[in-house]
Amino acid sequence: MALFLSTYVNKLDKKGRISVPSGFRSALAGQSFQGVVLFKSQKHAALEGFPMSYMEDISERLDHFDLFSDEQDDLATTIFAQSVQLPLDGDGRIILPSDLIDFAGLGEQASFVGLGHKFQIWAPEKLEARKAEAMSAVKDKSMTIPKNNKADKGRA
Repeated sequence: MALFLSTYVNKLDKKGRISVPSGFRSALAGQSFQGVVLFKSQKHAALEGFPMSYMEDISERLDHFDLFSDEQDDLATTIFAQSVQLPLDGDGRIILPSDLIDFAGLGEQASFVGLGHKFQIWAPEKLEARKAEAMSAVKDKSMTIPKNNKADKGRA
């Protein structure tokens, strides 16, 4: 699966149309659904974005809970009930629903930020504050990326 990388600021028109960055569209190439899935972040005033294949992976991971357990039901409701499937038009744009625009506080511009297998959409000024907060947390906690045992064995 391709990765979503970098940060892009794009214009959001009055109809809610916004161009998905070309690098993100490349990451979506080969997907069965040519578009994105968005839902409201549970942690930030931002939108979480995924390709459909990753949403399918999330669904499979929820299968590890008992089908009618409270945990499975709560997580599925939180994620899937508010998810919106947005197809790409011929110009590589999506149309953001007004409730998502309002939730993220988007104005005339929106920032797409790549986070690996997912991305987020932010109001540009809020994203800059979030980036500074994340950088500070990484520095303060001396965070590092854990080793990948599979990759390490292949290098031996």
